[in-house]
Amino acid sequence: MKSPFKPTPENISKGKALFEGKGTCFTCHGKEGTGEGLAAAGLDPPPRNFTSAAFHAMRTDGELFWVIKHGSPGTAMMPMVGSVITDEEAWLVLLYERSLGRKK
Repeated sequence: MKSPFKPTPENISKGKALFEGKGTCFTCHGKEGTGEGLAAAGLDPPPRNFTSAAFHAMRTDGELFWVIKHGSPGTAMMPMVGSVITDEEAWLVLLYERSLGRKK
């Protein structure tokens, strides 16, 4: 699967707003996407660190979208699409998460 959205500054900004708001991603992944959110303490495995370029290099957009949509068995990551955000919003969140891995 490929994102229907281009990684424009506007779309990344929309994804950031969802990550920090409606999507509640920041709760576990932290405001900076490092995996150190307030709810991350004690989670095993810990939440993903989206600032890791190596993590992003190993995952396709389709894989990451699937995790947002369906959750990740064996982790605290629950399905978000349908219960919290839409498919379209999930793709925007993914664009923001990807942008965190490109920052130096």
